[in-house]
Amino acid sequence: MLFRSEIMAKKQENVPWYGTAMRRGIQYYRTRITDADGKRVDLYAETCEELQLKEMEARRQVEEAVFRRKHPTVAEYCEKWLLMQSAKVSSGTLRGYTQTMNNYIVKPLGDMYLEDVTADDIRLAMIPLASKSAGLYSKVNMLLKCVFYSAERSQLLEYNPCEGLSAKGGKTGKKINALTDEQVKLLLDTVRGLPPYTFIMIALYSGLRREEILGLQWACVFLDVPTPYISVRRAWRSENNRPVISTTLKTKAARRDIPIPKCLTDCLREVKEKTESEYVVADRNGNPLSSSQFQRVWKYVTVRSTKPHNYYKYVNGQCVKCTVTPTPGSHQKNNPKLVYAIDFDVTPHQLRHTYITNLLYAGIDPKTVQYLAGHENSKTTMDIYAQVKYNKPEELLSVVNAAFAPSVGV
Repeated sequence: MLFRSEIMAKKQENVPWYGTAMRRGIQYYRTRITDADGKRVDLYAETCEELQLKEMEARRQVEEAVFRRKHPTVAEYCEKWLLMQSAKVSSGTLRGYTQTMNNYIVKPLGDMYLEDVTADDIRLAMIPLASKSAGLYSKVNMLLKCVFYSAERSQLLEYNPCEGLSAKGGKTGKKINALTDEQVKLLLDTVRGLPPYTFIMIALYSGLRREEILGLQWACVFLDVPTPYISVRRAWRSENNRPVISTTLKTKAARRDIPIPKCLTDCLREVKEKTESEYVVADRNGNPLSSSQFQRVWKYVTVRSTKPHNYYKYVNGQCVKCTVTPTPGSHQKNNPKLVYAIDFDVTPHQLRHTYITNLLYAGIDPKTVQYLAGHENSKTTMDIYAQVKYNKPEELLSVVNAAFAPSVGV
C-alpha cells in the first residue's frame, strides 16, 4: 500500500517540466502548441499541473478542429459554402439559398458526416419535394450539387453522391398566360387613377421586370426625343424591408434601351409633371418603395378581384371563418366606391409576359424580342415564342395541309 507522500510523488512524475517566463513581474510556466491553422500558440499557467491541463485541453480542441475540417458534417459544410457564396451573390439571393438549404438539406442530412452521405440518402431527402413545385425541386437539386461538387474539389470526398442526380421532379407550375386585349383594357380601366396604374402601364408597354420598374429614375426616361425610350441601368432590391437601388442588374443582357409607345409616353409625361421625386414609382415622400409598400400598392389590384375572399367574424363569442365570392360589377359592402371588376388572375410578372407575347404576336423576330426583354438566354424567349407560335391551330392548318398535300402526278 502506497503512502500519501508516495502517491503525490508518483503523480508529480507524470507532470512534465515546463519552461518559465516573466509576465508583468510574475513568473509563469509556459509551453507552446501548434493550432489547427499551423500557428504556434503560447500557453501560460502559475503551476505545472495547471499548465498540463491547459495543454491537454488545447490539444484536444486542435485535434477536434482538424478532424472536423477533414470530416465536416453536412450542416457545417453548408454553412461554409454559404459563406464562400456571400462574396458572389446578392444578400437577397443568399437569404434565399440559406432558407432553402436549412429547410430541405440541413434538416434531413445536417447531422451526417459529408463523407457518409450516399446517393440513397440524397434521394430519400428529395422525396418530400415531389409534392412541391418543380422550381423548388430544381433549386434544391442545384444547391445539393453545388455543395457536394465543392466538397469534392476540396478533396473532402472520394465519391460524390450527387453524380447522376436527376433535376426533374416536383409538380409542374401553373402555366402563365398572357392577358388578352380585353383583360388589359379592363385592368387599366379598373386601376386608372390608383397607385398601381403607372407601374402596370410601364410593365405592359415596356416589359420591365418589377425590380427594374421600382429602381427606374427619371434620368433614364427620355420622353423629349424623336424616339422616346427607357434606359435600364438600375435595379431595386429589398434588404430588411428597406429599398436598395443598385447598378447591378439581373444579367448583362438586362442593360438595354427600350423604345416606348405613345400611350406610355403620354402616361409618363403626365406623371412627371405631378411629381418632384427622382423615381418614376415612389412613395409619398419621393423615395423608392419598400417591399411592404409595394405589396400594399399591388393590393389595390387584388382587392378588386372577383376571386373568393376570406374574412373572420365573431359569432356567439367564437371566431368564424367566412367566405364570400363577389360577382363582377358588385360593390364592396364597407366601401361602395370599390367595385369588383377583375375576373381573371394577374401578377406583376404576368404583365411582362404579356408584353413579350404581344411582340411575338406582332411578328417581331425572337432575337429582337430577346434584347427588348433582357433575356440572357434565348431559350427563355423561344419557349414563349413556341407557346405563341404553336398554340394557334387555325394559323398552322395551311402549313400542315401544304406539308402533306399529295404531289402532282401521284
